[in-house]
Amino acid sequence: MTKKERFAFVLKYFETHVPNAETELIYDNPYQLLVAVILSAQCTDKRVNLTTPAIFEKYPTVETLSHATFDELFPLIRSISYPNNKTKHLIGMAQKVMEEFNGEIPATVKELITLPGVGRKTANVITSVVHQQPNMAVDTHVFRVSARIGLTTNATTPLQTELQLLKYIPEEQVHIAHHWLILHGRYICVARSPKCGECGLRPACKYYHQLIKEA
Repeated sequence: MTKKERFAFVLKYFETHVPNAETELIYDNPYQLLVAVILSAQCTDKRVNLTTPAIFEKYPTVETLSHATFDELFPLIRSISYPNNKTKHLIGMAQKVMEEFNGEIPATVKELITLPGVGRKTANVITSVVHQQPNMAVDTHVFRVSARIGLTTNATTPLQTELQLLKYIPEEQVHIAHHWLILHGRYICVARSPKCGECGLRPACKYYHQLIKEA
């Protein structure tokens, strides 16, 4: 199977079986999504979703968050991984959005990555989820699943993975393909014991065919 054929099989499978894939983070607007994604770094979406309601109740807008103090915000995210840094990042992000973007969450990767706590992955999530821009966010799930299936070859960094995926995924599918790969990695192609017996991608999966050879 060629790389092009592998991508075609995988995308067709997801399109047929998971046509409405979307983020599992709960949000109502770009501000809430940005807060949630910043908090989700090295933390589960489930934990983030348990944490954000109290934040959004106290700080319903980016403007109100920009006036928060560390001591006020920290208790609300104490249960999240790296709470000290994330508290500082959230306040700094809100202040910069107010000062430099007139209170509007930026809509481009270039602008978003200037915000505290926002790297390329977070910026790609925001622009793809909110604006359906063809940007591929690569987290640990996307990185692992892409390599196992054989969608990427010798990619050693998230950026290399991103660029290889963008080469073969049609532009109009990039925003949803991000969710397809994440959800597949979260529930089927898990890190330690992938559930190959339940996986519909076996015909196209290099990892699975290697297991057959070794059996």
